[in-house]
Amino acid sequence: MDSTDLAVLTTCIGWLESGHQVMLATVVQTWGSAPRPVGAWLAIRDDGQLVGSVSGGCVEDDLIEQVRADLPVATLPQIVRYGVSRDEAARFGLPCGGTLRLVLEPRPDLALLAALLARIRAKQITARVLDLQTGIATLAAAGRSDVLQFDERFLRAIHGPRWRMVLIGAGELSQHVAQMALGADYEVIVIDPREEFGTALTSADVTLSRGMPDDVILELAVDSHTAIVALTHDPKLDDLALMEGLKSAAFYVGALGSRANTARRRERLLEFDLTAQQIDRLHGPVGLYLGANTPAEMAISILAEITAVRHQVPVLQKREIPDGQRHQRMLAIDVVTAY
Repeated sequence: MDSTDLAVLTTCIGWLESGHQVMLATVVQTWGSAPRPVGAWLAIRDDGQLVGSVSGGCVEDDLIEQVRADLPVATLPQIVRYGVSRDEAARFGLPCGGTLRLVLEPRPDLALLAALLARIRAKQITARVLDLQTGIATLAAAGRSDVLQFDERFLRAIHGPRWRMVLIGAGELSQHVAQMALGADYEVIVIDPREEFGTALTSADVTLSRGMPDDVILELAVDSHTAIVALTHDPKLDDLALMEGLKSAAFYVGALGSRANTARRRERLLEFDLTAQQIDRLHGPVGLYLGANTPAEMAISILAEITAVRHQVPVLQKREIPDGQRHQRMLAIDVVTAY
């Protein structure tokens, strides 16, 4: 569940608690260039107020009119479709050829939504299963690899932190990366056994572990929805994390440091039970080349590279950076990470 849909859930609960009727809309299928992903949520109150989006603003006005007309008498979920034809797509402002299929739910259960919110806040990945014939929804445990399923009768939507970022080190750079990762809808775990670090990690949404990096990573049961980023600039801690991270199923493993330090790190890792292929998975120096000089800018660089890897988008590699710019970049990294 991304931050937009979490806002839909919390707002919807508030409206129901205040005595309003609410229509929940869920994207269950898209074709072409539909602007919102499958699973996206929109809630419309009985007076036309809305939160969330299912089309980026293209069909919401039409949905509001439907809700005002139908919500007082509607009892069961229904399926609606927008953009079936090119003319209709143009009428509703959908991108050329875009088609959107929604499930509209006129009687969401307040107690069930509150239970779902509690599970999400406890970082439990949860499936919400809606029976369109009865309008009854139930909750069940789900996994990170589960996806939305819809067979015309049952809608099984997945909610909770499906992506996870593990940061080694609780210094200033980690604080910026953690903040941006939360905004990008990651569950964030920071590992740092050093008691003098971590006091500035004030967000209740960040989990701080004081264990040793290799032990904690093993305990986390890292999967393919996990990114691991070593940011202490201390090989005694970073290398412990990398030794386990590079053997795991993590989709991204990166480490802070200059090109020279990264080369030395690769040589050190060869002395442990890692293969050359596993070590080659290491992203280092971590982040895209953006000319970043400050911790905040470097955090943007790191999140940009992780995002590209997550979506399997080719990016400009460090070896392609012109020599002069590369030299300036490495000097900046060494200065910024000397804390």
